Amino acid sequence: MTITVNGDDTEVAADVTVAGLVVQLELPETGIAVAVDGFVVPQGNWNRQIPIGAKVDIVTAVQGG
Repeated sequence: MTITVNGDDTEVAADVTVAGLVVQLELPETGIAVAVDGFVVPQGNWNRQIPIGAKVDIVTAVQGG
């Protein structure tokens, strides 16, 4: 199925979870925030399945001032 990740169409398995997407994209499990259709998903809920056509935004925390 296709979802949108940070504005780009991305092919994922039909049953992909937030955690599975993080692994697929080879992202670290810490220092990032994930929102699905505008709602931030706490890391404790990353087992949530991502719906078909969802818009996912992933941001990385950076240090600085």
